[in-house]
Amino acid sequence: MNTKVKIAGVEFKNPVMTASGTFGSGMEYSDFVDLNRLGGVVTKGVANVPWQGNPVPRVAETYGGMLNAIGLQNPGIDVLIERDLPFLAQFDTRVIVNVCGKSVEDYLEVVERLGDTEVDMLEINVSCPNVKEGAIAFGQKADCLYDITSRIKKKAKQPVIMKLSPNVTDITEMAKAAEAAGADALSLINTLTGMKIDIHRRTFALANKTGGLSGPAIKPVAVRMVYQAAHAVKIPVIGMGGIGSAEDAIEFLLAGASAVAVGAMNFVNPYATVEVAEGIETYMRKYGIEDVAELIGGVKE
Repeated sequence: MNTKVKIAGVEFKNPVMTASGTFGSGMEYSDFVDLNRLGGVVTKGVANVPWQGNPVPRVAETYGGMLNAIGLQNPGIDVLIERDLPFLAQFDTRVIVNVCGKSVEDYLEVVERLGDTEVDMLEINVSCPNVKEGAIAFGQKADCLYDITSRIKKKAKQPVIMKLSPNVTDITEMAKAAEAAGADALSLINTLTGMKIDIHRRTFALANKTGGLSGPAIKPVAVRMVYQAAHAVKIPVIGMGGIGSAEDAIEFLLAGASAVAVGAMNFVNPYATVEVAEGIETYMRKYGIEDVAELIGGVKE
C-alpha cells in the first residue's frame, strides 16, 4: 500500500501535515505526536523580525469552532533558524516554513534567509485576516497576489506554496493568479473572517473585533473551495479547514487535494494528525486501494 504523495517534486511519506499556527514548530506536540509519522510539519508563520501580535483577548470559542486574532505573533526568523529548524531536522518528515510579512520586502527577506537552509518548501501566508498592514490585501486582490508571488518566486530556492484566503468572491480567480505567477502549489483555506459579541458585557469577544474562524464549522466551505481551486489549476493543492478525522481528510482528497493539513483540531486532540494518517491507511485497506493517488480528485462527477 503506497501512501506517498509528491508535491512540486517533494515527496511526502503520507498526505498529512500540520496547519500553520496550530502546531508551533512541533516542539510543543512532540511529547504526544511522533513527528516521524507525519508527511510534513508546517511551522507557525515567521517574519523577518519578532512580532508581538494583537492585544488580548485573542481567542474566543464559537459553535463548531473558534475565533482567533493572534496577529501572527512570532519570535522572528533568527529564532526559527537557530532553534526550530535544528529541532525539526531530527525527524524524518518534510519541513515547510510558513512566511508572513507586512510588506513585499519583509517576505523577500525571510525567503532569502531560508534559501541556504534544509527547509523543503515555503508556504507564503498572504491570507491572514488579522494583520492590518497589508497581508490581507495581497491575498484578496488577484493583481497583488500575482505580484507578490512572482517576486517571491524570483528569490526562492525552495518550491513555493501560496496560501489562499477564502475571504474572496471567486477562489478560482485567485488560484489562477497564483499559478500564472509561478506558484508551485496552493494551500487553502485560511480562516474565514468572523465576529463574536459578549452580550453580557456588550463588547467584542476579541480585542481585534474580528478574528479568523476555524474548526469543523468551516469544513463545507473549505471542501467546496478546494474542489474549485483544484479544478481551476494544474498545480497541486493542499486542503485544510475543519479536518478532525480521516473521513474529513479523505473528503478533501476526493475533492482534488493532493495533501491535507490538520489545524484547529490539534488544540482539541493533540493526537489528531497521526490518527488522521492512520485512518487514511485503514480506509485504503477497507476499500482495497493500493495507492493514495487513486483517491485524489476521485469524487464521481
